Amino acid sequence: MRKSKKLLLPILVYFLTMLLLVTACSTKGGSSDQAEKGITTVTMWHGLTSIDLDNMNKVVKAFEEKNPTIKMKLVYTESSEGSDQKLLTAVAGGNPPDVALFDRFKVGTWAAQGSLTDLSSMAAESGISKEMYYPFAWDESSYQGKLYAMPMDTDSRLLFYNKDHFKEVGLDPENPPKTIAELEEAAEKLTIKEGKRFKRIGFIPWYSQGWLYTWGWAFGGEFQDPATGKITANDPKVVEALQWMTDFGKKYNVEDIAGFTSAAGSEEMDPFISGQISMKISGNFTVKGIEKFKPDLNYGVAPIPTPTGTNFTTWSGGGSAIIPKGAKNVAAAWKFLEFLGKEEGQTLLNADSQISVIDSVNEKYGYKDDPIMKEFINILPNSHNRPVIPEGQLLWNELASATEKATRGNGTPKENLDRVTETVNKALEKYDK
Repeated sequence: MRKSKKLLLPILVYFLTMLLLVTACSTKGGSSDQAEKGITTVTMWHGLTSIDLDNMNKVVKAFEEKNPTIKMKLVYTESSEGSDQKLLTAVAGGNPPDVALFDRFKVGTWAAQGSLTDLSSMAAESGISKEMYYPFAWDESSYQGKLYAMPMDTDSRLLFYNKDHFKEVGLDPENPPKTIAELEEAAEKLTIKEGKRFKRIGFIPWYSQGWLYTWGWAFGGEFQDPATGKITANDPKVVEALQWMTDFGKKYNVEDIAGFTSAAGSEEMDPFISGQISMKISGNFTVKGIEKFKPDLNYGVAPIPTPTGTNFTTWSGGGSAIIPKGAKNVAAAWKFLEFLGKEEGQTLLNADSQISVIDSVNEKYGYKDDPIMKEFINILPNSHNRPVIPEGQLLWNELASATEKATRGNGTPKENLDRVTETVNKALEKYDK
């Protein structure tokens, strides 16, 4: 018995030694092996699915072919408040991804709290400048004169109108409303109401993408003083826009309109698709839904009406790519952002899916030959972006609340917008200290 124990000991030592060697070899063949070969792995968090993910994979493939020492690792994180918190936690813990896809609307908030890497000097060295993009896309990617995000895609908003409804009531389907007065006249002709119930409503100013931003800019107002950075929600033209919305609600009875909108569905039950509303403000993202659920819908799009029928405008949002503060592979990550932000990357990313932030790329899509999509492209040089401030979400919420209150008769438009201006500017004071 003693003899067998003596024989087992060297055998056990041999196997343990071999196990350690195998483990060491396997570790060496992993990430450290890539490091020895000079390959940097750039981790990117994203919330892409379907065609958007397919297009991003095309971007990654082309980028890696041009940059063989960089390997992109895409990690799906669902687009939600939860993913924002996950990213904030990663930044705070000093272990963020190298790149994250990001709504440009959030840039001001995250830059102000020090969670984003300043890209300005890298962009300048790479020859990337504001002149390459639609102005609003660059502005929304910047905070206090510094670039914090690479703009990726965009959208715009227009007036959608049902041509068959226009013909039915004697309106010219090829001559949609250009002025606010023409819009009101068309809405009245198109509306069919039985008692308090709308069998069909011509138009609702605040429905869909009819936010106060939409009408404030259409009326010629501004929401921020570019010189001071202060919020100017009570700009006289913005007040005028909200007053018009309020008066519209009184004319058709805001409670009756609320009954209509609360019952409105989505997708194939969208009231514009189902013919329950004749005109609405919406974005290019609505086009795919129409093509899917009502491909034979006879509709058109046109610039959002203004009081004068001139100086048409819109507003735009969109996605971007950022390098979180504390990222381990900033130089390699920037290489990817640079590729993503230039013409080749933009073409691969946005073809058949989104609108690019570069005009020449949109030309390549063939959108200019599409009677619907070309209108969304044509308006982009005159588009606005929402103010890039640390309290962007607060401003959005306050404007929505002011619209709700004013149209429901709870305070005048000016009183409500004075309150928005005071509330948001007070919240911004802490960032000046």
